[in-house]
Amino acid sequence: MKAHELGIEIGVFKKGRKDSITDVKGVKIGHVTLIKGNGKLIPGKGPVRTGVTAILPHDGNIYKEKVLAGAFVMNGYSKPVGLIQLWELGVVETPIILTNTLSIGTAVDGLLDYVLRENDDIGVKTGSVNPLVLECNDSYLNDIRGRHVKREHVVEAIENASEDFEEGAVGAGTGMSAFEFKGGIGSASRVVEIEGRKYTVGALVLSNFGRREDLTIAGVPVGIELKDWPGKGGEGKGSIIMVIATDAPLTSRQLNRLAKRATVGLARTGGYAYNGSGDIAVAFSTANRVKHYEKDIMEIKALPDSVLSPLFKATAEAVEEAIINSLLSARTMDGRDNHVRYELPKDKLVEIMKKYGRI
Repeated sequence: MKAHELGIEIGVFKKGRKDSITDVKGVKIGHVTLIKGNGKLIPGKGPVRTGVTAILPHDGNIYKEKVLAGAFVMNGYSKPVGLIQLWELGVVETPIILTNTLSIGTAVDGLLDYVLRENDDIGVKTGSVNPLVLECNDSYLNDIRGRHVKREHVVEAIENASEDFEEGAVGAGTGMSAFEFKGGIGSASRVVEIEGRKYTVGALVLSNFGRREDLTIAGVPVGIELKDWPGKGGEGKGSIIMVIATDAPLTSRQLNRLAKRATVGLARTGGYAYNGSGDIAVAFSTANRVKHYEKDIMEIKALPDSVLSPLFKATAEAVEEAIINSLLSARTMDGRDNHVRYELPKDKLVEIMKKYGRI
């Protein structure tokens, strides 16, 4: 469910057709969801509440045709793989994989399995590949020590990728919590016009952060109103991964700037980057392709910095709504040791929003 389906409007820009990151042409999302067992935690055996989400920047061979990219780390309590080379070279050259914290190594192996399978010249004609894998900690519901994500799950998520995909407690979002409700995968998009041309900005988040009382929706202190709703537990620190896609022609330097604005949307929902939180944004543009074997002078098209403000605002709006959509799409889920994360109560939410004049 999207926020606008409840009558909640976030921001001023028009939404894309699907209100999704895949409104950016060529972008696809795939999931593998792993759910098994219930009751008391038996480390290594379950219960399992985890998964993998894959983000494909375009339909082609991403290694051979890289996309320009940037990133921003608001709080570095996180274990990403691939960000250093992303900053150094300014490109993404693999699908972007999201999973749980202790499955990072396995996810890298699975991503490498896929990329090496698709590129038999790596290690022969060319040296290496930079896998991009990001994570959040789902141990409140999941047997994270069991490392139940396998290499083949990563490949499957990539091969499952489509323009149409589920949000909420699916894929990497299966075991995630947000504001002590059930969180997970959320997405949204915005369309802006710059100098007579329309561009789309799409966001996908893996939400796993926030204390209940901090939750803010369209400026309304929803978390305070729902502070006594059942299901509270844990320290509310958590993390969030924010991935922004756009078809606007931008350089990697400009995409670093775009990624920073994701944190504006995060803050508007009640994200404060607490000490134990990992808050990371990655932004890429589909407008230019960097060919792996290109030797000639490259021509990179880019908008001037002076006209980027609408894209910055659209990024903040899309991320803000994507976080709320992750809550609205997720369903109540139990997990290890009888922990429960309840879904955000929609009927009660509508009452609260009407009370504050926001519906």
